[in-house]
Amino acid sequence: MFQQVVPVNKERHANKKIKDITSFDFASKFHIAYVTMHEFARAASIFPIVFLEDKEKDIFRPVVLMGLNAGENLFVDGNGKWQASYVPAIIRRYPFALTPSGKEDNYVVCIDEGSSLVSDTEGAALFDDKGEPTQVIENVKRYLGELQQMDTLTNSFCKFLAANNMFTPLNMRVRDNDKVKNVSGCYVVNEERLNNLSDERFLEIKNKSYLAPLYAHLISLAQTERLVKLQDEKTAAAK
Repeated sequence: MFQQVVPVNKERHANKKIKDITSFDFASKFHIAYVTMHEFARAASIFPIVFLEDKEKDIFRPVVLMGLNAGENLFVDGNGKWQASYVPAIIRRYPFALTPSGKEDNYVVCIDEGSSLVSDTEGAALFDDKGEPTQVIENVKRYLGELQQMDTLTNSFCKFLAANNMFTPLNMRVRDNDKVKNVSGCYVVNEERLNNLSDERFLEIKNKSYLAPLYAHLISLAQTERLVKLQDEKTAAAK
């Protein structure tokens, strides 16, 4: 998705403008998207929510599956239209992102200069005539700041699940055209282990407000059937 990410600054971007997202072509080749636990309730009615293991950082991260094949997002049609009622926040925030500044708990707002949404002539200006940040920058800072807080809470959620041995590998077989495709490399919460937790541990999950995202995740797994249906429709349309 991101091609040329650089920190936003008035010297480099004084005359840059940001166009509204009217096409999601930039996300058409992404079959997964990271989501925070706060998005689970909305996302669960559309996408399967699973977890990927980041071995370098020794953490699990939740993602939505948007396709059965790498490089194919079944929720973006040929005209770049998003074919669902919910768009993950990581896609909505494009072409902006937060990156660590090198100082503890300090982040820098960055922009993808390679994005077609960045323009010299169209859209809302990033800086005014005096070189001061416009409301666009202020809105982006607030939005990305909120997402960063959600990301921190989501990391704590995943660490808690991992520490309590709640993850199990997902091994699912789905029909892909005339073949059977194995969906693997992902993890899900083991429902049996969840149900067998001690009353003390279950109460801890409740008090941490983890119950809603946990059950949303489990319910979302049925949306794998939606992916199969979308894949079938796309294949039929291409014939």
